[in-house]
Amino acid sequence: MATSLGASQALHETLGLPSQEQLECRAVSCWEDFVYGEEDFVLCGVGWWRSRSEGPASRTMSRFDRALKSGWEERMKLGLFRYHLGELQTRILPGNVRFVAQLNIQRGLERRKPQDIQSVRQKFDPQQFHFNKIKPGEILFHMVRAPTPHPASRGRSQFQGGPLESKLPGTPDCILVVINVSPLEFGHVLFIPEPALCLPQILTQELLQFGLESVLLSAHPGFRVGFNSLGAFASVNHLHLHGFYLDWELLIETAPGEPLCPTLNFHFLRGVPAPGFLFYSEGDGLGALAHNVCRVTDYLVDKEIAHNVFVTRGTAPGKPSHSETRSGIRVLIWARRSCFGSKGEAAFNVALCELAGHLPIKTAEDFQSLTETAAIHIIQRYLLPEPQLSQLRGQLVTLLTE
Repeated sequence: MATSLGASQALHETLGLPSQEQLECRAVSCWEDFVYGEEDFVLCGVGWWRSRSEGPASRTMSRFDRALKSGWEERMKLGLFRYHLGELQTRILPGNVRFVAQLNIQRGLERRKPQDIQSVRQKFDPQQFHFNKIKPGEILFHMVRAPTPHPASRGRSQFQGGPLESKLPGTPDCILVVINVSPLEFGHVLFIPEPALCLPQILTQELLQFGLESVLLSAHPGFRVGFNSLGAFASVNHLHLHGFYLDWELLIETAPGEPLCPTLNFHFLRGVPAPGFLFYSEGDGLGALAHNVCRVTDYLVDKEIAHNVFVTRGTAPGKPSHSETRSGIRVLIWARRSCFGSKGEAAFNVALCELAGHLPIKTAEDFQSLTETAAIHIIQRYLLPEPQLSQLRGQLVTLLTE
């Protein structure tokens, strides 16, 4: 249950508790670099190992999981979030999709007001909120990619990325991992490149590769990473990815894909409420994968098409849907209708989580009454019309095979 922390600040002085500055300084003292290499990737043994009808299961944590979870829990104890997030009430909607609905009233009430966005290509505005303004205590650690020894001898390694080196000239070797002060689930963080660069919310290959690597660094099949473009419910026009744990399976992890460019493992995902484009990798060639994903998203930006990206463990697109093993990662890209202005959908907004089948719900009434049919209806109102999506499918195949 999430409860507001608004009244706690007033008690500090009365009860002799540490000031907010002291709390933040205590958190800052815990900063460290999380340095990792390809040997830290968890490439085998990841899966749900339980039926879909069962609840969350405990599981082994990787070094990345321990660093993220311990830092996140410490910031929660220190009161650095806008509200306390406990175990969320969760309901699996009856039906074939098995939407994961979660009641999170406080996020709807306490989160920062979204910025006024009018274009997918809108420039960074220093007068609006941006991540140069975050409190130091909100930073968990710097995620630092270690140099790869003897790259020439390793072939298509995770860091070389095949035809395109992942380490481009001027590419940073680290990013910030920061708490989302209005969390939607446990471990909700933001991956942010150097904030002083003031980059707008347009996905880059360099940041995406860190996101891909973070999914492989986690031993949890439910650690997800995602991106909302401007016009696709991004709240802040300053480049960032979301990362969080969701201890429930999603249909998109196993839904079959129709091959579009087999040599690039590029598919079209059908059989889900929100059909979309899918890249798949067994964990190698992450530089090339990030490059190809961003070729697609750059094309969408140029065409002023809003989009969401979702990275999750999953099965190969041709594997049986009942497989419990999550041996690879799926990168979903949804081209969708732009949504500018207020975020006022009654039950839920349609962003990266909702398109993937995870529904954070704002009110108890909607949480109890929402049906699969109603959820699908809300989601599909934000999808591109089929003729436009079909045309885009052909355009992306041409783009990627040129």
